[in-house]
Amino acid sequence: MDLPRPFTIRERHHRIHNPFDDTKLATLGRAITPAPGTTILDLACGSGEMLCTWARDWQITGTGVDISTVFLGGARARAQELDVTDRVTFVHGDAAGYVAAEPVGIVACLGATWIGGGLDGTVELMRRSLAPGGMLLVGEPYWRLEPPDQATVEGCHAGHRDDFRPLPELVERFAVLGYDVVEMVLADQDSWDRYAAAQWLSVRRWLDTHPDDELAAEMRAELDTAPVQHVRYQREYLGWGVFALIAR
Repeated sequence: MDLPRPFTIRERHHRIHNPFDDTKLATLGRAITPAPGTTILDLACGSGEMLCTWARDWQITGTGVDISTVFLGGARARAQELDVTDRVTFVHGDAAGYVAAEPVGIVACLGATWIGGGLDGTVELMRRSLAPGGMLLVGEPYWRLEPPDQATVEGCHAGHRDDFRPLPELVERFAVLGYDVVEMVLADQDSWDRYAAAQWLSVRRWLDTHPDDELAAEMRAELDTAPVQHVRYQREYLGWGVFALIAR
């Protein structure tokens, strides 16, 4: 059980596997100000940057679950680097269906609502691990601008226009699911650039050192098209943000 290799090739140097930079992640922490000792479950935690830095900055404790052995290796190394190994634990496993043994104060799923079959199912999955009065942190894409055609939809890694909602409809959906939106931190075009462009450099450096790998042709084709696709479609039309929710 692991992520397909292309994911780890393009994002093996990422600490944050979403269009959030260190500043945005720190802003999110300041926005919700978790109390010292708050327990967090991070589903599809990637390289664990949120748990590790918040354990250092806010004295939280937490568990991260991810399917990628490569990303979890980076998470454990980061925990050692920040001297928070006594506060955070990382579990190799499928976050889909994962429920904490004991309810926690914050449940996060940043950019991986596919684990519950979409936004609604993932919010319900997260709720099952949440203590009464706790908070959900949901990272989700949305349309910044209405996509004019199917080429734009596909250029934003969607199959259909309805795969994402405009921001007002996304916020309304949280209310339908029974939650108040109490905070949000949104990506901007610069943080999108940092996320996407770092992938291009990782892919190019991997190609330079692995020219005969079985994935070389696939990754070469990706690098041929990804920068233009990003500036033509994703950068203009696709937004992303983290929304803090408390049940009504």
